[in-house]
Amino acid sequence: MSRARRLPFTRQMMMLQVAVVAALGVVTLLVAGFFLRSTLQHQYEQRALSVARTIAADPGLGDLVARGDQPKVASAAAAQERSTHALFVVITNDRGVRLAHPNPDEVGKMVSTDPDEALAGNENTSIERGTLGLSARGKVPLRDTAGRIVGEVSVGFAATDISDALWRVLFIVLPWALAAVLVAVLLTALLGRRLKRLTLGLEPSEVADLVREREAVLHGISEGVLAVDTQRRVTMCNAEAIRLLGKEVRLGADLDELALAPDLQRLMQHPVEGGRAVTAVSGRRVLVAKHRPVALEDGTDLGGVLTVQDRTELEQLTSELAGVRSMTSALRAQRHEFANRMHTVMGLLHTSDVDDAIEYLSDSVKFATNKEVSENPAVQSSTIRAFFAGKQSAAGESGVSLVLSEQSWVPRKLVAPVEVITVLGNLVDNAIEAARSSTTRPARVEVDLLSEERNLVISVANTGDGVPPERAESIFVGGVSSRGDGRGMGLAIARATAEGLGGDLRLTATGAEDTETVFVAVLPNVLATGEVQEEL
Repeated sequence: MSRARRLPFTRQMMMLQVAVVAALGVVTLLVAGFFLRSTLQHQYEQRALSVARTIAADPGLGDLVARGDQPKVASAAAAQERSTHALFVVITNDRGVRLAHPNPDEVGKMVSTDPDEALAGNENTSIERGTLGLSARGKVPLRDTAGRIVGEVSVGFAATDISDALWRVLFIVLPWALAAVLVAVLLTALLGRRLKRLTLGLEPSEVADLVREREAVLHGISEGVLAVDTQRRVTMCNAEAIRLLGKEVRLGADLDELALAPDLQRLMQHPVEGGRAVTAVSGRRVLVAKHRPVALEDGTDLGGVLTVQDRTELEQLTSELAGVRSMTSALRAQRHEFANRMHTVMGLLHTSDVDDAIEYLSDSVKFATNKEVSENPAVQSSTIRAFFAGKQSAAGESGVSLVLSEQSWVPRKLVAPVEVITVLGNLVDNAIEAARSSTTRPARVEVDLLSEERNLVISVANTGDGVPPERAESIFVGGVSSRGDGRGMGLAIARATAEGLGGDLRLTATGAEDTETVFVAVLPNVLATGEVQEEL
C-alpha cells in the first residue's frame, strides 16, 4: 500500500530540483545582499565624507565659525543639506558645540558622537546612531583662512536610504532568480519525460525489481541465454551459456570475438524461420540452439537472443541405445540359431541316430569356431563381439561386407563400454553408409581393433568415395558430412566422446586416388587391468 501512495520518481525529481534551485537562489540572494549592503554602506560613507569635504572647503565658513556667527553658519548648513539631500549637516566649533543642526533645539549642545578625531585634524567615516537615528556619516576638520582648526563638519545619510537602495537592487535580481527556477522546472519536466520514454514508463524501483527478477530467472533456468544488440555486441549472458559455450563471455564484447562454433555463427547471422531449433556442436557438447530476433511493438530492432540446451547426454544415450539394439538383434538371431540346432539334435537323439547327431554337433562347432568375431579368441570383449555380430547383419542387408582384420587384438574386457560403442558404432555406421552409396564394388568396411595396455585404438576403413581434403576437418562439425551439410551428428559425437576420454579421433586417409578412407580413434584407459575376463 505504501508503494502505491509513493510519488512518481519524475515528480520527486522535479520537486527536488525546484527545491535545490530555490535554495541556491535564496542563498545566492542572501550572500549577494550581504556583500551588496557592505558595498552600499561604504559608498554612502564615502558620499557623506565627500559632501563634508566640499562644505569644509568653503573659505568663509571657517571664519564664521571662529567668530561664532551661528545664524549664518546654520543658514549655510541648511542650504547644503537641501542641495545634497543629506539627513543632516552638523557644524560645530572647536569644543564640539553645535552651531548648525536640522533640529534647532540641538543647537548649542555638544554633539552626540565623539568629535575628537576630526578636531585633531583627521577625517573619518562610520555607521553610527545619533539624535536623528542610524546613519552613514563622514566627519572632516573645519579650518579658517589662517589654517587653524576651528571646528568640524559632520554629514550623514540615513541608513534607510541604504536599505532602500539594497531592496531596489534585489528586486531587479529577483525576477531573474525566479526565471532560473522556472527554467529548472521546465528542464526537469523534459528530462522526466525522456526518462519515462527510456524506461517505458516504469519507475526506477520497478526497473530495479525487473533487473533483480531478470538476474534470478536467467541464472535459475537450465537453458543458456546469450543476447546481442543491433551492433552484434553482447548485452546479456547467463552462467549456463558460459558453461555450454565453453567461453568467457564479456558484456559489450563483439560477437565475432567470441569465435562461436560454425553452426552457432551461421544461426546468429541467418536465423531459422519460425525460430525452429537446430542442432550444433560446440567443443565436446552437442547443443540444441534457437535464435530469435527481438523488436519492440513499433518494429524497432533491439538485436536477438540465442538460447542453447545441452543434448550431449541425450545423444550419447541415443548412440548407446542403438548399440544395445544391435546387440539385442544379434543375440536374438543367435538364440534362434541355437534353438534350431538344439531341436535338430533332440530329433536325431529321439530317432536313435546318435552318429548323425554327433556329426551334426561337430559341424556346428566347426561352424561356430569359424565365426569371424563371435568366437574370435583375439577379441575377448563380449560387448564388441555382440555389437559386431549385429552390425555384420545390418551391413549385409545394405550390400556391404563388414570384416574384422586379422591383426585385431582386444585381450581384456571394457571398463567404458558405452563410450567405446558410441565411437565404434558411429564410425562403423558412417563407413557402411559411405561404402553403400559409393559406386565401388565390392563394398567393404574393415575394422581393426588394437590394444596397448589399457588403451584401445580403433581403425575403420571403407571403400566409399572419400572425403575432399578441404573438408577433412569440417566433417567433424555437427551437421556436416562428406556428402554435404545437414547430415547429422555422428562424427561430431564420436570425436567429442573420444576427447572426453582424453583421446582423439581423426581422418588419416581421405580416400583419394582409389584408396580407402580411414578413420582412427584412440581411446585411453577403456580396457580393464589384470587377467582376461568377460563383461557381464
